[in-house]
Amino acid sequence: MYTRDVQFTVRLARDEADLQAAQRLRYDVFVSELGGDGPLVDHEAKLERDRFDPYFDHLLLSDDSRGGAIVGVYRVLRDDQADKAGQFYSEDEYDLSVLKQSGRRIMELGRSCLAEGYRGGAAMYHLWNGLARYVAEHDIEILFGVASFHGTDPAKLAQPLSLLHHRHLAPEALRVRTVAEHYQPLDLVPEAQIDRRAAMLQVPALIKAYLRLGGFVGDGAFIDETFNTTDVCLVMDTGRLNARQKAIYSKGADL
Repeated sequence: MYTRDVQFTVRLARDEADLQAAQRLRYDVFVSELGGDGPLVDHEAKLERDRFDPYFDHLLLSDDSRGGAIVGVYRVLRDDQADKAGQFYSEDEYDLSVLKQSGRRIMELGRSCLAEGYRGGAAMYHLWNGLARYVAEHDIEILFGVASFHGTDPAKLAQPLSLLHHRHLAPEALRVRTVAEHYQPLDLVPEAQIDRRAAMLQVPALIKAYLRLGGFVGDGAFIDETFNTTDVCLVMDTGRLNARQKAIYSKGADL
């Protein structure tokens, strides 16, 4: 168990029933709400799953006031787990060489979602605190993972994608890049022509949260037709977090 308070508990999935609870919430969010799909998605049982699930650890947020209902999930893949899986999930979209060759402990984040009615506020706070304790426990130095904009037309996302490129591009030592055959440039609008306020309104809350923590984006986007999304790769070096950012990210955790 990673955190517990009067209402919420954060813990790792322990068995198949826990995993299916996570997959059921993912189905509600990524398939029913956002229109995603995939070869292993079970529409009859309403489970969003893929071949990587057995290799990930699944961090669960339960609402104890509702009998322990799973209302938030994060799946995480350490570098040692990726070795067993044969790759990181996001390597189908991004060249991760700069991270894998860094000699540092790295971990992939993915499939983060909260049930409707729990987005923002206390639920996300507790889920992130649980994640911070996991990171500390495993001495993880670099976090990364794909985050998504809804829709697959880059022209409609030109302002926010360009803002990310001009203001939040990762330094070279952390700059992953979309695989060449799927490379979609982020710099679609010159920096001087960006309406920053309007652009930020289009940036999903999860991406904004990582940016506030000092996160960066990699070079290029990936158009995911299967999930009906435009993906960017976020990278965060825990060593770069200042004291204030650490307090936001991991209250009570020793990072």
